[in-house]
Amino acid sequence: MNPETYAVLHARLAQYLVTLPDKPEETVESTLHALWHTAAGSPRSAVAAMRDAPPPLPPGPRTDAVVALVNRRLAGEPLAHLTGRQHFMGLEMLSAPQALIPRVETEMLGYAALELLPPAGGADAPLAIDVCTGSGNLAYAIARHRPDVRMHATDLSAEAVAFARRNGAHLGLAGRVQFRTGDLLEPFLEPAFAGRTDLVICAPPYIHSAKVERMAEEISQHEPRLAFDGGPLGVTLLMRLFEEAPRLLRDGGWLAVEVGAGQGPALARRLQRDTTYAEIRPRADAGGEIRVILARKAGA
Repeated sequence: MNPETYAVLHARLAQYLVTLPDKPEETVESTLHALWHTAAGSPRSAVAAMRDAPPPLPPGPRTDAVVALVNRRLAGEPLAHLTGRQHFMGLEMLSAPQALIPRVETEMLGYAALELLPPAGGADAPLAIDVCTGSGNLAYAIARHRPDVRMHATDLSAEAVAFARRNGAHLGLAGRVQFRTGDLLEPFLEPAFAGRTDLVICAPPYIHSAKVERMAEEISQHEPRLAFDGGPLGVTLLMRLFEEAPRLLRDGGWLAVEVGAGQGPALARRLQRDTTYAEIRPRADAGGEIRVILARKAGA
């Protein structure tokens, strides 16, 4: 690499870069490495970019490109949109404005959900549905980690579903996830899924509508509002899922959801009062905040 250019850009990022707490993988170093690799023609996420030293960038268009990318990042464009990549549960995924950028909280949900699936090798392959799939990150991660699972996914946004299909081709997992477009679980209200589904998983919009305009511009101006605006109380879709998921879950099947900061205790209590569910397992992050709730349908 060009040490002088690297040093200048590193200093600028160190002075002016503002990072978000829900993207802890983005540091000055990982940001510059990711943008440098992208300018060199090998786009990488912040995680993947740190595995190798930045390649040489000869003076000229490629050096100009990394300077321009740094400027755009400092102006507030998300790193994942500039590189077109985001790391998620071991997958180097495509990222674009059509879908929410996957976060670490959603990785927590994905790994928790993998623990809930019936063991491989059973008489019937497990059946799972990812709701509000966005880029398809949860669906593809489950499909990669559990090749035996019959994985389905849906989103209200046709643009998000089209983008998720592109991700399948990029990941070499095209055909492993069957996509539908529609409102929450509505696309699956049919006999093939009713009472037969082992897992319903969802990272829904859960931000209070009134807070959206006060969010960091990196989110509010660049990511799809449909993917994070959770309505007047922030829990509209979560409450609907609690009511609707049992129609699809088999007895003993699991609902796994991501919840917003501060929402977990009240939502867990709401589910504990619901006799439809036999077991509730809240999961807290490293700071003690409940960010995932797992609920097992009664009857098994």
